[in-house]
Amino acid sequence: MPLLALVIWAIFIERQLFVVREQTIRVLPSGSQPIRVLQIGDIHLAPWQRGKIRFLKKLGKNEIDLVVNTGDNLGHPGAIDPLLDALAPLLSKRGVFVNGSNDYYAPALKNPLGYLFRPTSKSKKRELDLKAGNKFTPRTAGTLDTKQMTFGFESAGWHNLNNRTEELEINGLTIRFVGIDDFHIGLSDLSGVVEKDQFTIALTHAPYLKVIEKFTKAGVSLIFAGHTHGGQVRVPIFGALTTNSDLPNRFARGISGWEFNNKSSILSVVAGLGNSIFAPVRFFCRPEVRLITLTAVS
Repeated sequence: MPLLALVIWAIFIERQLFVVREQTIRVLPSGSQPIRVLQIGDIHLAPWQRGKIRFLKKLGKNEIDLVVNTGDNLGHPGAIDPLLDALAPLLSKRGVFVNGSNDYYAPALKNPLGYLFRPTSKSKKRELDLKAGNKFTPRTAGTLDTKQMTFGFESAGWHNLNNRTEELEINGLTIRFVGIDDFHIGLSDLSGVVEKDQFTIALTHAPYLKVIEKFTKAGVSLIFAGHTHGGQVRVPIFGALTTNSDLPNRFARGISGWEFNNKSSILSVVAGLGNSIFAPVRFFCRPEVRLITLTAVS
């Protein structure tokens, strides 16, 4: 009976307990005004997920200067219109985004334990693909209308950072944004990640160590990422079982600091609001967005 109760909790209850986690990060240049950032990602929306849609719509009531979307918005081929409707209040605000693999490919039926206990990054073929810089096509149920989704974002004024850079002025501070397309499936172009004497924020869907190192060495101060689902299943005390990347499990969600070649960066990983419709479970890992107040270092 206790095991049955845990299964019911993980499959039917905790997945619906959406939460806004608030944090403060001291990272802006000295003298800067605070910036309120809403970090969203891994929505994995399906049309029938009414509770998730209601939660997303309510987020627009928060005081937000910038929305950061780290990808994997879609969880079903019919989710694009419901997604744009759910995000409408947030699309009226300044925003930047990158895509994840689930913005390109529809989910396919798989063994859910394969995600939890045998991360994709441990596949020999997957490792070879990444090292060679090759595109990796996951086993899916077909492609999605990615252009329709990104057109909806861009038409509302959000900036597409898939292998692109942009400059935005927010609360009097000019910020350089650099983003990459999904590293997890080999779509990233890291050659555009170059150092510039300017405060820089980076976006990536998947927080692989190579990406974090590249951004940090290029002088990026703050990196936003998703992909991990916070581990999706976490064991008390032990923590996340996987990040589905080579990011150590202890960094599966939240804030962490990184240093390479005497340069430092801060990584913010959001655990996301969803999961594959074929792996419908969350345990000790509530679905989340992050409302982060960026403040000056002094």
